Amino acid sequence: MGQRILVTGGTGVLGRAVVERLLETGCTVRVASRRARPAGDGGRYEWAVVDLLSGRGAEKAMAGVDVVVHCASPLRGRTKEVRVACTVVDAAKRAGSPHVLYVSIVGVDRIPFGYYKGKLAAERLFTDSGLPHTILRATQFHDLVRTLFAATAKAPVMLVPGFGFQPIDVRDVADRLAELARGEPRGRVADIGGPQARQAKDLARSYLTATGRRRLVVPVRLPGATFRAFRQGGNLTAERVPGKITFEEYLAEHAEPVAVSYRGHRR
Repeated sequence: MGQRILVTGGTGVLGRAVVERLLETGCTVRVASRRARPAGDGGRYEWAVVDLLSGRGAEKAMAGVDVVVHCASPLRGRTKEVRVACTVVDAAKRAGSPHVLYVSIVGVDRIPFGYYKGKLAAERLFTDSGLPHTILRATQFHDLVRTLFAATAKAPVMLVPGFGFQPIDVRDVADRLAELARGEPRGRVADIGGPQARQAKDLARSYLTATGRRRLVVPVRLPGATFRAFRQGGNLTAERVPGKITFEEYLAEHAEPVAVSYRGHRR
């Protein structure tokens, strides 16, 4: 029998991809969600209702698991990110100290952005927790970059950040997480980054081509320390495990500008 693995945020974009990959490799998967299991869900995995902010249900969700893949992340507020990490650490210790695998972001130690500060603080919590752990940093997902362009392309002139991205597909990240989850705890591992680092204006033009739009693309130089760190490449990684799926390949699968990006399919 394979490992029993809990995936927090298992109904999110990355979490769904991780669940699919783990099931393919023969693991027993338990999905942690704030909501009850939807009717007709299929029953291919176990389900646990958990509130990671309050801690309700967390220890029960981790009972009997070998690994926790922590994909859940509050969308706003570094304080909430740390609270959720504290919940995971405390519940894991009470549940027998499973291997905890945390998904972070490339550049959290170089870019003074509030959300990134929360991710960095969470990394330190896991590092100092005494739990067996692995920390993987990833660059921005294709989904995030496309969502940014979908918003800015609504105007006749498309304003984009005056710096670059190295976008990666969630399926590439999920493959790496599934590999790490089946292995021994390794602490901080090599970053995973997209196959290409490119200026936002170039990626925006690919987005416009894929969605059949015509816009003037104008890079904007934004002020402040955070955007200076982005311009200096703080969100990029050279020494990495590279993803395979390019932004153009991803766009070819998602012709609608704001459609849901991941529905469980595989390349």
